[in-house]
Amino acid sequence: MNTYTQEVGVKLNALLEKTYDAEKGFKKAAENIENQSLKKYFAEKAKERYIFGHDLKNEIRTFNQDIEKGGSVSGSAHRAWMDIKSLFSLEDEESMLEEAIRGEKASIEEYKEVLGEINLPSSTKTVLESQKNVIENGLYNMKTLEEI
Repeated sequence: MNTYTQEVGVKLNALLEKTYDAEKGFKKAAENIENQSLKKYFAEKAKERYIFGHDLKNEIRTFNQDIEKGGSVSGSAHRAWMDIKSLFSLEDEESMLEEAIRGEKASIEEYKEVLGEINLPSSTKTVLESQKNVIENGLYNMKTLEEI
């Protein structure tokens, strides 16, 4: 197995880990929010990340790499912070939405970083560009929800 394949596998596994984190975070937000529109929106975002995870797994398998399970320590900390905010904040929904926006901005930067790699295969680049575009559109929608 060449180094190129291993590097791509490692980078995709890192994105997959963060995708798991985002899915869990959106599920947690949907569980802890009263506003039905936001609850539905967060649940849809969790499903979206679930699909992203499957797409990333397929790309990782293409390179005969092992698929890492679970999420990251920083993702667990992020969800714990959302839990704390939901307990103590008078404006739970706004706080959770702000936290989700922050997480989505970080996701976009992570995708840009991986997409900046010169040696990405075209299939991987296509999947990542598509997912990044969906996240960017969702971020725009979240900012719109924030104004409501």
